[in-house]
Amino acid sequence: MAKESPQGKDRKAFLVRLPPKLHTELRALANSELRSLNSQIEFMLRDALKRRGRSGGEDPEDPES
Repeated sequence: MAKESPQGKDRKAFLVRLPPKLHTELRALANSELRSLNSQIEFMLRDALKRRGRSGGEDPEDPES
């Protein structure tokens, strides 16, 4: 299921099941960094991919990603 984000880019939505303690810790981290929980998880996933030599899901032709 693709959703339109506020920036006008397509996004894929999917369900993630997390242990309650992990959810709480992620929510606290997101709050401390002034991000939504969803944005925090996306940020962390992109960072993890970049650290492993991947593009981080960014489109190399899109200068804003």
